Amino acid sequence: MRTLAMIAFSFASGIFLAVYLPWDGWQLWTATALLLLAVVALAALRRKKQLGKRAAVILCALALSLAYYTAYGELVAKPMAQQCGEDAVFSGVVADYPVTTDTGVKVTIHLAPFVKAVYYGDEELLSLQPGQRIGGTAYWQDAGCIHDSTVRTFTSKGVYVLLYGRDVPTVEDGEYASIFFLPQRAAHRLKEQIRLIWDDPSTAGFVMAELTGDTSEISPEDNTAVSEVGLAHLFAVSGLHCAFLVSLLSFFIPPRRRRLCCGVTIGVLLFYMTMVGLTPSVVRACIMQSFLLLAPLFKRDSDPITALGAALLVILLVNPFAAASVSLQLSFAATLGILCVSGKIYRLATGWTKGKKKLLRIVWAFLMATAASSIGALVFTVPLTAHYFNTFTLISPLSNLLCVAAAGWNFMAGFVTVLLGFIWLPAAKIVGGLSFCLTHYVLWMSRKLMTLPWHALYFSNRLLKYWLVYAYAVFAVCYFVPGRKRRYAVGAGLVSAMLALTVFLNTLPYHTGSLGVLAVNVGQGESVLLYANDKAVLVDCGSSNGYMDPGGRTADQISSMGYDRLQAVVVTHYHADHTNGLYEVLTRIPVDTLYLPEMEDEYGVKEHLLTIAEEKKIQVAYVEQISRVPLDENMLTIYPPVGAGDLNEQGLSVLCSSGTFDVLLTGDMAGSTERKFIRTYDLPDIEALVVGHHGSEHSACDAFLRAVKPEVAIISVGDNSYGHPAEETLARLQRAGATVYRTDENGNIQLTVHEGEE
Repeated sequence: MRTLAMIAFSFASGIFLAVYLPWDGWQLWTATALLLLAVVALAALRRKKQLGKRAAVILCALALSLAYYTAYGELVAKPMAQQCGEDAVFSGVVADYPVTTDTGVKVTIHLAPFVKAVYYGDEELLSLQPGQRIGGTAYWQDAGCIHDSTVRTFTSKGVYVLLYGRDVPTVEDGEYASIFFLPQRAAHRLKEQIRLIWDDPSTAGFVMAELTGDTSEISPEDNTAVSEVGLAHLFAVSGLHCAFLVSLLSFFIPPRRRRLCCGVTIGVLLFYMTMVGLTPSVVRACIMQSFLLLAPLFKRDSDPITALGAALLVILLVNPFAAASVSLQLSFAATLGILCVSGKIYRLATGWTKGKKKLLRIVWAFLMATAASSIGALVFTVPLTAHYFNTFTLISPLSNLLCVAAAGWNFMAGFVTVLLGFIWLPAAKIVGGLSFCLTHYVLWMSRKLMTLPWHALYFSNRLLKYWLVYAYAVFAVCYFVPGRKRRYAVGAGLVSAMLALTVFLNTLPYHTGSLGVLAVNVGQGESVLLYANDKAVLVDCGSSNGYMDPGGRTADQISSMGYDRLQAVVVTHYHADHTNGLYEVLTRIPVDTLYLPEMEDEYGVKEHLLTIAEEKKIQVAYVEQISRVPLDENMLTIYPPVGAGDLNEQGLSVLCSSGTFDVLLTGDMAGSTERKFIRTYDLPDIEALVVGHHGSEHSACDAFLRAVKPEVAIISVGDNSYGHPAEETLARLQRAGATVYRTDENGNIQLTVHEGEE
């Protein structure tokens, strides 16, 4: 079976190279060269036939992967891309139930075998069901190239086209009654039953996320807490969930009935795999589990590495672009780490218990098995989580130790409760109390662990990536250099000491000077941090770019700077591009006071903020007159609204003064309100201006700039269709003598004031 593993991993290596290398057209030439090398290897290693065969197998698998990737692109992806860029007729089969978005409704459809598209339309799509046929006219957007940028998110899921509806689509029953869509209907009914059984939103959202991987109904605060302590894998259906499911089945099927047990388990796993959406992580887990179940029946040894390789091969044969899937990469990296490392760690940690009391051995074995699995899973996933999520969760082994067992029982209890609900709902509501208790235990523990200092580190600290390379180098030396087992303890000590130094050195620049100003790059939005020594104030945090995570970016940055508390958060107004990241910030970082404008809010932002403030015991202050807040030895002045009409004109403004240095933030204020602002208040000449409304043509008017005389202008802006920043605004700032910095060009923008000087 190891030959299969060798073929699978060689094939996967070629696919990964084809996906990530930036060039095009080299694949077939390289495949031809690899085939020639395979022939040469067989001829050159005639005396070492085994070695020659292995070299030939590896080279042929690499060549095959490159040829397969090229053929797949030409036959599947390219024909779809050629139809994109204009309005055209489409027709397809609905693949799953529609989902509500911020701007309407989307639904996944099959345009052809192995080719999916996402169709965006109005609320009328909510009545669609899997198997129905939908057609009409839509704008075809290449899902692999958006705004001239390569995007792999959609193609890794087999989605090659984004369809934006231009008319009312036609809907036919099509294959609605087909058994092919039974798993999707089962998942839909499962979710409906969960909502009926649990009235508590936290429990219903948690159980739904754990059973199906659908996190749409778990609150952002609960999701943040679970993710922050390294338990996000509870909601990514994978090997852990399959193990829970197999454990549940073992209660009902006698283990001595091996063939029956194997057949039923594999059938249930395949149905479950389809029901939760065929994500790479669950496909990998189900294929591996099936291999391990079938091996004894065919009198073969179970080989997890071969099973892992076979799973990877199957996924990439179905869609080679899946190599870019974050889910696939994390799932396979975690599993490989567990297979290669966890066993060694476990044996190293439990060796001393031989001859000890049985109870001690059992307890210690359980603790070390959990810890070894957690550490093994981290070995190869840390670089991936650093790259994709900007984080390294130090507390993950502890959180897994305290919560995974409870989550496992919750999974099994939730499944049984839902099945009981189909039979007798009142009984299911009573039994559901167990899931309620287990869910709230996990959430409570997550929140408690999240309050621990340095529970996670964030790669906003740019020194951390160098520490990561150092850590891998140290443990590589420990692995390859012979000697006592104590060398790993020495290596761990060196790595820990260097980590502490890295964290300390990164915080130093943010704790010097009398005042610091940091505009965090959150795309088309705004998030500005004002800080001095151990005090910090955040003004706004939000973004209208869906691919940005303004709350995560800002909270990561604050933590990396060494601030574990915010003295205040100021909300200029309630538009999403200034507020939608605050929910995560308020959840992750303690805040003393929340300053809000007293205005009507049609978006529900104020209510959401007040709910979090009450839960977190944050003092709330409405600014109806000038408020002054000391910031160490500096002074923060918060001005009440002076405009009327749109929310932009009713927002707060903030002036922060440090000696002779002043920085002014005006939210999304337009020129008419700026003129009223300078007439209402006696403003000083300022040194730095965070330009209003992301550099809109209506902001930073000449009269305002003549009054405040900024030397530096910071524009917080990202990808947008509004034309921000406007050329007229940039020209006005240039005429005013201000040096312009933009977050879309410069990234994070930091100003540091020393003794009253910039």
